[in-house]
Amino acid sequence: MNKTFETLRYEIDGPVATVTLARPEAANAQNTTMLDELDAAFDLADADDAVRVVVLAADGRHWSAGHDLKELLTDPDDWARLRETPEGKWRHEEVMYFGRCVRIRDFRKPTVAAVQGKCVAAGMMLACMCDLIVAADDAVFSNPVLRMTGAGVELLVEPWEIGIRKAKEFLLLAQEIDAAEAWRLGLVNRVVPRDLLAGEAAEVARQVALVPPETAMRVKESINHAADLMGQRDSWKYHFALHQYVSNTKTATDAMAARKAKGSIGDVIAEQRGPADPADPVDPGA
Repeated sequence: MNKTFETLRYEIDGPVATVTLARPEAANAQNTTMLDELDAAFDLADADDAVRVVVLAADGRHWSAGHDLKELLTDPDDWARLRETPEGKWRHEEVMYFGRCVRIRDFRKPTVAAVQGKCVAAGMMLACMCDLIVAADDAVFSNPVLRMTGAGVELLVEPWEIGIRKAKEFLLLAQEIDAAEAWRLGLVNRVVPRDLLAGEAAEVARQVALVPPETAMRVKESINHAADLMGQRDSWKYHFALHQYVSNTKTATDAMAARKAKGSIGDVIAEQRGPADPADPVDPGA
């Protein structure tokens, strides 16, 4: 069964469901509609016993520029308006950012991310919720949010994905990790030429689908449990609370006011780290 969405596509090919982020004009920045539709797409995949694996892909040049901050600043919906108070901001991010991501990490069926271009901040957070990541050779991972006065988005995935010391370097120096380095660090499973990305991700998914569903589900559950015993879930909860504190400090609220006054997040980022790529349609999200 194929279903029509506004910000993504949901397609089925045998045992594989492919969910494709489809806001290429906004570098697949994650707005409220996209997050709601992602949740609905995973509901469909969960309810369909014929689906054994989910591929999470993206249209256009880039995987995702992160959260759609322009929506939050210029066209607020009910969730964005909730952010006017610290407790409302906590609730918004707990449900829409933290909860929706962890739901994908805990999804009972295996998941494969197919990542190309820039994978920024919350985009990286989302990709890392998948069990496997296939990257195009043009993929670049980054999380410059510390320079934007944020604490590295809601789930701090970096220590778990690239190790403690490299995570500190990556975040504190606002580094970028290209596809080859991402593979070396264990952040991604495979790197392929850009034009082979979709095919490789589909082939990986088909191979995973050969595992009996109950076996795949229980082994994934066991590996996630091992990560939890090592403290992953608790570390995420701790960081989420710390993130809320940092984003409500005077430094952060002043920075948010400056962004609103400038009317462009890109203007603020340009002052901090130099001009963004002019070919990018939106700025990195937080």
